[in-house]
Amino acid sequence: MLWFSVWTVLVLATLVGAFFLGRRLWRSAKALMAQAGATSQVLGELSAKIAELEAAAGSARIFQPDLVATEEQRETWRSRRAENIATRRGRVHERRSRTLAGWRSIGMPF
Repeated sequence: MLWFSVWTVLVLATLVGAFFLGRRLWRSAKALMAQAGATSQVLGELSAKIAELEAAAGSARIFQPDLVATEEQRETWRSRRAENIATRRGRVHERRSRTLAGWRSIGMPF
């Protein structure tokens, strides 16, 4: 009689645990599906915005290398690239200066 009650308690405890686990999984699955729906809606809006921006940008910003480009075109590209590199170097220098100033403001000996 003792073993019957022990096994009954064990089986009932397992069933209760399975119920709570199943309920938690169900709630998690519902939350996941709700988030997936919201994500797909945001992705749809994002793709529409990307298409709108690409249409507004036109083909003026697209760079296509040309093997038979004139020297004048190549010089224009080189100067634009040099400007981009100089701008990038300036941004990096500015960012590093701000970081260094931040470290110095808290007393680091850099």
